[in-house]
Amino acid sequence: MPNNNHINYVEFKAKNLEEIKLFYNKVFDWSFTDYGPSYTAFENSGLQGGFEKTDDTIGNGALVILYHEHLETIKSSVIKANGLISTDIFSFPGGRRFHFIDPSGNELAIWSDK
Repeated sequence: MPNNNHINYVEFKAKNLEEIKLFYNKVFDWSFTDYGPSYTAFENSGLQGGFEKTDDTIGNGALVILYHEHLETIKSSVIKANGLISTDIFSFPGGRRFHFIDPSGNELAIWSDK
């Protein structure tokens, strides 16, 4: 049951839904449910969300931060799946993180307290 005022869903744009599904499945083991030719929802991410197909330029309005205990391992998976590292691993109070660009141009980050 969703809670009022809590993040419940995040939506991204994607140029190619098949490419974006392959990337997130391969790197993070997310699963997908297609809702027609222009939308797919993802599951197993810790937060519900989806990708909407667009031909428009994709601008990033929010930085979504994922957690992974082993940063070096997940960074390698991002690179192997053709993701681009936009900011390499750096430390901050409470942990470390890096940023990456997915195949549609969305920038996300992954952090760890390890």
